[in-house]
Amino acid sequence: MFEDAAEIVIQGVNANGEKFRPSDWADRLCGMMSVFGEDRQLSYSPYLKPVIVEGTTCVVVDRDLETLDAAAFRFLMTFASDNELLMRPGRKLRRPESDGT
Repeated sequence: MFEDAAEIVIQGVNANGEKFRPSDWADRLCGMMSVFGEDRQLSYSPYLKPVIVEGTTCVVVDRDLETLDAAAFRFLMTFASDNELLMRPGRKLRRPESDGT
C-alpha cells in the first residue's frame, strides 16, 4: 500500500465523508507511542504525528515504522481499516532532519 510514499496519511473521515469520533482520536492514537525525553517532557514519536489537513484531523505515519516496529505499523493500518478511515499517500521524500537551529 502506497509503496512509493515515505508517509501514509490516515484521515479522520470515512468513505461517506463522516468525521471519525471522538474528536481527539489522532492525539490518543499518537499518544500510544509518546515518550518522555531527557527534558522530562512528553513528545510524540517521530514516526507518528497528528495533523490537520484542510480542516480534517489526520495522523501521518512514517513508513520507516514498518521496518522499525512492524507490530505497531500493522496496528495502525488495522485501526484505520477497522474504522473504515480513508488513507492516502503522504510525502514521497523523507523529511529533512532538524539540525536544532
